[in-house]
Amino acid sequence: MKQMTPPDWVVEEWVANWYRALDRHDDIERLWYHLAGDEDLVMVFPEATARGHDDFRKWYETVTNRFFDEQHRVTSVKVGAWRDGAATLQVVVNWQARVWNPPAPTSLWIGFDAYQTWEVTADGPDHPRIRKYVVDRLEPMPGSAEL
Repeated sequence: MKQMTPPDWVVEEWVANWYRALDRHDDIERLWYHLAGDEDLVMVFPEATARGHDDFRKWYETVTNRFFDEQHRVTSVKVGAWRDGAATLQVVVNWQARVWNPPAPTSLWIGFDAYQTWEVTADGPDHPRIRKYVVDRLEPMPGSAEL
């Protein structure tokens, strides 16, 4: 029997929903829906690598207390072929936020285009999950403060 995998448009909307949740600083419990099981999860960010749910939780607590007024705009999602219930995504997202570095008198604006490679699995035709998430590179926007 052929395994049912999500069509590209479902994956693209799911990616956009992931970033909407990050922009809202959703409760961590709502994010588990997007992530693979604890033993399979690896997320490589510029500042840290999270292996498993506990590491992800620590990273998420750090960034939600550091960045505010976040806006992620997905500019590209390319879905590779599904094999054995998994696919590779090439994702480009424009990320803008503000950050305050105490004791500075004002916050700073940061903006980057983030080029990423994701490995996703599927729990059926409408439920992908992130297994591996790698930020390959960040390209700063003109006028952006350093990260």
